[in-house]
Amino acid sequence: MATGNLEEAARQLPPSASRERHPVLVFLRGDQQPAAPISLEREEVLLGRALEADVRVNDVRASRLHARILAERNPETGATEYHVRDLNSTNGTFVNGHPVIDAALRDGDKLQIGDHLLRFEMLDDTEGDFQRQVHRLLAHDELTGLLTGKSFFSELRREAARAASEGQPFCVLMMDLDHFKEVNDRYGHLVGSQTIEEVGGIIARTLRVGDVAARFGSEEFAAYLSRTGDMHGLIIAEHMRRAIESHRFSATRRGSPADIEQPLNITISIGLAAFPGDARDPIELVELADMALYHAKRTGRNRVATHCDATPNAKTQESRLVATVSGSQTTPPAASDRLATEAGPDSATTTQTDRDAKNE
Repeated sequence: MATGNLEEAARQLPPSASRERHPVLVFLRGDQQPAAPISLEREEVLLGRALEADVRVNDVRASRLHARILAERNPETGATEYHVRDLNSTNGTFVNGHPVIDAALRDGDKLQIGDHLLRFEMLDDTEGDFQRQVHRLLAHDELTGLLTGKSFFSELRREAARAASEGQPFCVLMMDLDHFKEVNDRYGHLVGSQTIEEVGGIIARTLRVGDVAARFGSEEFAAYLSRTGDMHGLIIAEHMRRAIESHRFSATRRGSPADIEQPLNITISIGLAAFPGDARDPIELVELADMALYHAKRTGRNRVATHCDATPNAKTQESRLVATVSGSQTTPPAASDRLATEAGPDSATTTQTDRDAKNE
């Protein structure tokens, strides 16, 4: 649904039974978009790049503690009024395009910090529920209920910042169903969609509280395992692989009049990279996990592979060692250019040979 249509639908909402309105911030631009409305119902809310900020703005042009939103009671009217106050930030705070030191906020005002744009809104309960519903629709894949790729990267950046602050590890998994094109070609896209939906459910059930998964493409998935080192991550990934391998998928569409249900064997290949051992940058972790995924594909599929550093040899100064659970080795291909679409322009590209190997 287009953004313009969503805003038009919001304007046409029926009046709330209660006219009590609540202050919120909504991200309009930036890597937190789409985000649920952020409540401002407290005396002050800190905005900035720091982990201790109440509203984190992941932007290199934002200061660690950039601005503060204050709730102040008007002694004459008794109404609560809201102000934004710049905290001597390096690049300034802007309201409706104008730099401010201290400014009152009105319903609909746009607040800019770095390249991030937020809107201050006073929402009643009906409007707030609508905004949260829109967020769920935009942030989650409709078929599986997992996060979309863009939402996953926003969560992954926050996880990397948390892990760095607390000195905790975490793992990134990149996953791809094996020979899935054959399923669509032989049984049709309705059976293919049914299978993807079931795989998404298995992945979600395998993960623990605090872990996050996403659907990246047609048959591609990603996840991060919070507070998890590489060895424990391998155990979880292998459990997920076995759960999918042993699941009884059906080549018959649900509700089909066919008398006999035809079984369908599905397997998955998984690549893993660990923070901080393999990399500290979240995008690089995804790229390394993607390289490990290619290795799993090239060495037989239906397996888990993990990335680890190696000493360059005489033949190539850019080679890396990728080890599967079984211990085989290979020089990995470049990471997928899909990452450039989801994560931004800094991610690597892949060759046609690499794409062919992954899609076979």
